[in-house]
Amino acid sequence: MIFGKLIGGLIGFFSGGFLGAIIGLFAGHFFDKGIGQAMGFDYGADRARLQRLFFETTFMIMGHLAKADGRISEEEIRQAEVLMGRLGLTPEHRKEAITLFKQGSQSDFQLEPVISSFISEGGRRHNLPILLLEFLFSIAMADGEMHRAEKEILAKTAGYLGIGSRQFEQLLAMLTAQQSFHGGNYQQQGRPHTSANDLDNAYKALGVTSSASDRDIKKAYRKLMSQHHPDKLIAQGVPEDMMKVATEKAQEIQAAYDLIKVARKS
Repeated sequence: MIFGKLIGGLIGFFSGGFLGAIIGLFAGHFFDKGIGQAMGFDYGADRARLQRLFFETTFMIMGHLAKADGRISEEEIRQAEVLMGRLGLTPEHRKEAITLFKQGSQSDFQLEPVISSFISEGGRRHNLPILLLEFLFSIAMADGEMHRAEKEILAKTAGYLGIGSRQFEQLLAMLTAQQSFHGGNYQQQGRPHTSANDLDNAYKALGVTSSASDRDIKKAYRKLMSQHHPDKLIAQGVPEDMMKVATEKAQEIQAAYDLIKVARKS
């Protein structure tokens, strides 16, 4: 709810200027909170429920992805463990994640019911379906490449989430381009100048073309950075101890944008 903040801020501004607006916003916040409680809303519980939903869905499908080729190899288990370490999971959540991973790797695991539950319990809210695909993409790319069976599972997941094949392919192209900037990879190849391929990947990473104006590129960049802001992600349902991947995603987007800015100034 924002009505109390909006009204309080406006009243405060017109009666006391900028300082009055700040005081009005605080007053409105507590008004909204009181109204929410009176109407039975529990924002903390709702966020915790969404975070649990996101966590469980991610790691079950992670196990399903590992079993994509028919069996789980020792290397895939090692990669899963590395990814869990990279996520920075607490010991308790790591134990839960392993249990969910094993559940998803079972031969009788059904993907559609899991996604249906995700959607019915809040998966269509905000940006959660796209965020789920982003996390699953990071998992599928843990070994540096996207296998055909993994892509098929991601495509099925996208379809169950209500994301069409065209949008899925566009998202996949953008995520693949962003992945090329993971850890500043493009800067580590010893080239004195930016290659055409680097620049092409930078545009794709932002979901724009090279013919886009500076204004449109900045707009796309700001939208992506806003979508990956930690506070917003946590509020939408991404667990706090899974934020490391989201932070890395923001760094990839930033690196792509910086590369475009440098190229356009030269």
